[in-house]
Amino acid sequence: MKNTITGTHDPAALVRNACTRLDIPLVGFAPADRWEDPQFSSLVPPSFRPKSIIPETQNVIVIGLPVHLPVLETAPSIFYHELYKTVNSLLDGHAYRIAEALNSEGHASTAIPRDGYGSIGVIKEKPVAFFSHRHAAYLAGLGTFGVNNMVLTPGYGPRIRFTSIFTTAQLPPSEVMTESQCIHCMKCVDACPANALLPLDYPEGITEKKSCATRAEQLFHRHISPCGLCIRVCPVGDDRKLYGREDTDIYDENDDRFRSLHAAWTHVRSYGSR
Repeated sequence: MKNTITGTHDPAALVRNACTRLDIPLVGFAPADRWEDPQFSSLVPPSFRPKSIIPETQNVIVIGLPVHLPVLETAPSIFYHELYKTVNSLLDGHAYRIAEALNSEGHASTAIPRDGYGSIGVIKEKPVAFFSHRHAAYLAGLGTFGVNNMVLTPGYGPRIRFTSIFTTAQLPPSEVMTESQCIHCMKCVDACPANALLPLDYPEGITEKKSCATRAEQLFHRHISPCGLCIRVCPVGDDRKLYGREDTDIYDENDDRFRSLHAAWTHVRSYGSR
């Protein structure tokens, strides 16, 4: 029986059609061999590469869903906490459906969960997952790394979540972005309450992952994780134009010009959490 989400035997068209129907705005294709390319191999240790996890993998499909900026502006809050869970759940469900659509056409595929750790407490002690969707997104041409160690995209800056599908399908490789999306404004460095970032390019800019995870754990106990401040203030992304948020001075809570916004965010933060 033909899977109704596809309507085609072309695997690339199948994936793109599925993304259109599922309202997935970002999708890219990265050959599994790209992780072995000397140009990129220093980014990801061998055991974390697709063929080390599922040896038959020929290509990695990466999909991305945005985090809506007005929700993120209330962070840390129950509002952002709930949206984060929703986006994660959608990513897992969408990746599974796309993998199954490919399987139904004879292209062996497996969805990789958007997170690969049991709890924030776990990553505080061992701050890595078995596979990095951020590196996959970069290698699939969806964006470039910023000082905040996140992948910045033209449409959404760092306000986007990713997950991946490993597949045997033959897919046209997406071109890796060569022009950095990061403008080195250092707003993320200044905004980080855990002092976890240095004003340097990735990966040199990373300092102490444990301090970031410790803050996330503290927020989790208050039901308002994740933190989100470094991606809230990032000026990159067309979503800022959509929501009329080009001026990042709005996040200066001492600036009386934006008193109504500050009051709204304070209201949201004041309820639904400890």
